[in-house]
Amino acid sequence: MKLFISADIEGTAGIVNWNETKPGDQYEYFSGQMTKEVAAACRGAVAGGVSEILVKDAHASARNLDPSAMPREARILRDWTGGPACMMAGMDTTFQAAAMTGYHTCAGSDGNPLAHTMNLGVEKAALNDIPCSEFTLNAMYAAYQKIPVIFLSGDRMICDMAEDLCPGITTVATIQGMNGGSIGMHPEEAAQRIYSGMEQAVKKLVKQAKAGKSSDCLISLPEYFILKVRYRDHKKAYTASFYPGAVKTGPKTVVFESDDFMNVLRFVMFCM
Repeated sequence: MKLFISADIEGTAGIVNWNETKPGDQYEYFSGQMTKEVAAACRGAVAGGVSEILVKDAHASARNLDPSAMPREARILRDWTGGPACMMAGMDTTFQAAAMTGYHTCAGSDGNPLAHTMNLGVEKAALNDIPCSEFTLNAMYAAYQKIPVIFLSGDRMICDMAEDLCPGITTVATIQGMNGGSIGMHPEEAAQRIYSGMEQAVKKLVKQAKAGKSSDCLISLPEYFILKVRYRDHKKAYTASFYPGAVKTGPKTVVFESDDFMNVLRFVMFCM
């Protein structure tokens, strides 16, 4: 079985400040904890029956993870390919499942002091009138390729949102946002729960496959997509309005519609 893992940092246990997400301050510690959580997910997946793993380092420089900490079954895609798959680059239809670690809630929400969607220039985004997170976009990209998303770790709010979108998913909430702060799980406990959660998620998928059942973690895509983006800067909205099919509906708001999800991801690539 092949598993794809997309790894971010803003949902890592204990993280709370933007300075901790980039070189300097406590970045070395938190990139190390990000590595421990990804490695735990990989080991749990192998224990559950996965034989091959591709990890997409999907935060900022995309050069955050320590490859030497991973099990031999895992490979890491570092840096950015430049395509619309973005945080899911490298995943294709040869994979049987996808998972995400270190994820965070969406722009405009209060579940994480580091909440955002793609970048800090987006004040709020909604897809078909539902708050749009990076998990939303990436889970739908997986569904576009008929790949179930079986596991997610990150802040409590993104775990709740993931369970609403994909009721069969296994989640581990490593941090709980509290206004401008957050309460983090003990780092070793976070890694252990991620290991156990991933092992459980993989074994569940294997059991469903042996029974001839489809995964309950494969979401159904809408037939039509309406993405509304409100930018922090009105100039960005003006610029985005020139993207083919985009319509400026307010000083800071642009709407893009399509019946093809890949067109949505192309808009996100150029305008978010």
